[in-house]
Amino acid sequence: MESMKIVIFLFDGLTALDAVGPYEVLSRIPNSKVYFVSGGTEFVSCTGGLHIVSDYSIYEITEADILVIPGGFGVDKLLNNTEILNWIKKIHEKTKFTTSVCTGSLLLGAAGILRNLKATTHWNHIEKLKKYDAEPVKERYVIEGKIITSAGVSAGIDMSLKLVQLIGSESLSKLIQLSMEYDPVPPFDAGSPEKISKELLALFHSANTQRNNA
Repeated sequence: MESMKIVIFLFDGLTALDAVGPYEVLSRIPNSKVYFVSGGTEFVSCTGGLHIVSDYSIYEITEADILVIPGGFGVDKLLNNTEILNWIKKIHEKTKFTTSVCTGSLLLGAAGILRNLKATTHWNHIEKLKKYDAEPVKERYVIEGKIITSAGVSAGIDMSLKLVQLIGSESLSKLIQLSMEYDPVPPFDAGSPEKISKELLALFHSANTQRNNA
């Protein structure tokens, strides 16, 4: 299998699992190397206070085989950042696959990459994709050519396993899944707004509003 240069973009306010989930899968591809890249800061602060070290800046990385754009509350501050959006567009031109997790797809949209394509993101932000002329689709992940967008947080792991199948084989993807013991059995079936009570959904929206206004 040919070598793979995997670039994961980091920024303050990202959701850690959006980046680390795909990392755990993609870093297990034979002959692959993962590059954590940010806009220039060495230590990136995730939501909740976790820090991830960025190995490179966007000025040092100009191409990738696989680009991963995670999501998180920090995305909002980047949607009009011309420097970051131009870097994403430049990297995308030469990728074999350009991917996103959660609200990372909004960055792809802002970069003009999702125009007239189907895409997904976290359920609470999915209608925002229309702003970027994308067609919102409520799926775990959506494949449009070399662009793969995935839904909220944990969906990035599913997307990454599918990506391994596309660039390698189904057997390799299954072996990586086995090595991670990725065999989820959540204690509750409450992972989407359709599966939860109206009271808890209202509580979610209330807490989310308070957080955004803080």
